[in-house]
Amino acid sequence: MNTPPSPPGAERTDGSSVRIGVLVPLTRPGWVEAGRHLLAGLELAVREVNDSGGIVGRPLELVVRDTAADPQRAAAAVDELARLGVAALAGEYHSVVARAAAARADALGLPFLCSSAVLDALTEQPTEWVARLAPAQSHGWQIYADFLLSAGHSRVAVAAEPSVYWASGTRILRDYLAPRGGTVIELDMRALTPTAVCDELLDNRATALLLLVGHPEPAVSIVTSVRHDQRLAEIMIGAPAGQPEFTEWARLLGDDGAAIPFLRYLPERLSPLGARVETALRERLAEAPSFVAFEGYDTVAVLAEVLRSHGADRARTAESWPRVAVEGTRGQIQFSRTPGISVWQWAWTPIQVVDRDPAEPDRFRILHVG
Repeated sequence: MNTPPSPPGAERTDGSSVRIGVLVPLTRPGWVEAGRHLLAGLELAVREVNDSGGIVGRPLELVVRDTAADPQRAAAAVDELARLGVAALAGEYHSVVARAAAARADALGLPFLCSSAVLDALTEQPTEWVARLAPAQSHGWQIYADFLLSAGHSRVAVAAEPSVYWASGTRILRDYLAPRGGTVIELDMRALTPTAVCDELLDNRATALLLLVGHPEPAVSIVTSVRHDQRLAEIMIGAPAGQPEFTEWARLLGDDGAAIPFLRYLPERLSPLGARVETALRERLAEAPSFVAFEGYDTVAVLAEVLRSHGADRARTAESWPRVAVEGTRGQIQFSRTPGISVWQWAWTPIQVVDRDPAEPDRFRILHVG
């Protein structure tokens, strides 16, 4: 005798878990510290969901795969996670990797809530399957360009490595600064040593240098060279992609790593929920949580609410993106269609330009708010 099919969204109460596939960079050349913070936020939120009854009586479970910043590895992991029957996909920090994962998720009909990647064109074509918490690169980097202009920097050099993400960042900065009298000078880090960067900065009369390069190298070597060149005492170094956010930066560079402004996606003041989560994350990480850890927590908060309301059916999860209204650690999370963005987008998480205080490098100073 055939068992009649369960109605859509019907939940089993046999204790079997609802599984979410997670993509995070946990080994080099991935940005390991970012991956660790992202995973800590995801895991904390899952623990809290399960402590409060799970997903209609079923425990929530993460199935974690390390992307190591490799797009092909990420795409293969999406295939594997889809076969394993995960209800949705979450995570990823690196934009180029998230783009590969989003393409596979879209092709397979697997809902993907991207936590951290900012590349505007996360998918080639508009998709219903993918939503994103992090602000689009064009939005955040225009705020950073505003900060540069307000600080008096109109001749801006970018030390750039080849990648879609860095090329996109350079284009955003140039398009924003040029009509406002600014100039972007590209320094190709395939052709230049960190020492040669110093000569280029002088020759081009740049007043700011932006690090559009990998972490820790060559970013750390470039900072060291510029900081120790007497001729460049007045130059501002900046890192819009957020390299100075993590403790490894301060450990590797010490005082040289201070006063380097970067983008951070936090409000000026955390809500009671944000403050409570910050305390729990600090305990879990044994250090101050980065904004990436909050992105991880908020990812699970959204997915848990969707799964409770609509069940673990993939199509119904994707259909629910425009109806999401969840209190996250950094504000009310809702998704909309934003011009020029191919996925469902939270518009926008709070954005700050901050740096490490030279007088106290473990403390962050808010320099500009978008």
